[in-house]
Parts: sequence; structure tokens; C-alpha cells
Amino acid sequence: MMEAWNLNASFCSRNTPANIGVIDIIADKLIRYRAKNVALDPVMVAASGGKLLNDDAAGAVIKKLFPLAKIVTPNIPEAEILSGIEIKNAGDMLSAAEKIAAYVSPGAYVLIKGGHFEESGADDLLYSDDGAVWLRGERIDNPNTHGTGCTLSSAIACGLAEGLGAEESARAAKAYVAGALKAGFDVGKGRGPLNHMYIL
Repeated sequence: MMEAWNLNASFCSRNTPANIGVIDIIADKLIRYRAKNVALDPVMVAASGGKLLNDDAAGAVIKKLFPLAKIVTPNIPEAEILSGIEIKNAGDMLSAAEKIAAYVSPGAYVLIKGGHFEESGADDLLYSDDGAVWLRGERIDNPNTHGTGCTLSSAIACGLAEGLGAEESARAAKAYVAGALKAGFDVGKGRGPLNHMYIL
């Protein structure tokens, strides 16, 4: 088993967006412990539209955490913020990935999650120095999608910890999330969570 870390970069409570001090501490600890295989989910905007990072913290995430990551996993709205590109199609996703890749270290990956597109598919784009790979997926009709991004980045970190490459980890994680959505778990009110235990 190898080492891997998963970071959800909102690092906040429901009512308190993360600030630059929190990001500084996380970056310092990652450097101190020489963290490897960091999967970074740069959570900047909640699905409800709420802001999860202060403006200065967003810049700190890019400057201090992106270079430490093996893979960063923004969704479409986050990729638009990070790249400054309005994403309407696959070509825009590729352009955004190229821009975001400038923030990560050589050999690291950018995975733009395509689930926010109003289309029939849910295709993700994995981008690195070696080029782009599309990870195709079907759109699953399930309103309970709370935590899909965090689940995906955690599952990618698990794959990296098992010694899988970034692409293989991303494919396995995408399949896991799809299975958790297809399980149709429904509990409580509002937009509920996935069934993380569906395999059992």
C-alpha cells in the first residue's frame, strides 16, 4: 500500500468560508510530511451556489496547494473560475484544462468533471503533460448527488494509495461514484448523499 492524501479545499463550516490562514497551515503540513499522491478537490462553490472560499483563500489554494497535488478535480463552475473560460462544450473544457495545468507541477493531472453539463452524458476530462483523455460516463437520474465530488477525489486517492496510476485511479473512482448513484439511496429531505456502501 502506498501513501495518498485527499484534500477537500473548502476546509470550512457551513457558515464560514475558509481563509488564507487555513490554507497556509495545510500547505505547511503537506510540505513537512512530504505528502505524496495528493488528490485535491478545490471546492470553491457549493451546489447551492454558496461561496466556500474567501477570495484570498482561493488564490492561496492555487499558489500553495495546486503545486503539491498529484491530481486536482474541479467541476465545471470551479474550472471556469480557475481558468477564466466560460465552459459550454468539450473544446472549452480542454482549453480550461490547459490553463489550469499551468498551476500544477510537471507530471500532475487536472480532472475536470463534466457532470454540470446539461447534456445526456457525464464525461470527464483528464489532462496532463501527456495530453488529454476523456473518461466517458452516463448521466444517472438520481437527485441525491450530495458529496459526489468529494467522493470522487477520495476514491481517486484510494486508487493512488493502491499503486494505480492517475488515469486508472480516475476511471475506477468514476465507476464507483456511478455505482453509488445507481443504487438510488434516498434518505431524509433535500438533496441527499450517495450510497457509499452499495458494493457491500
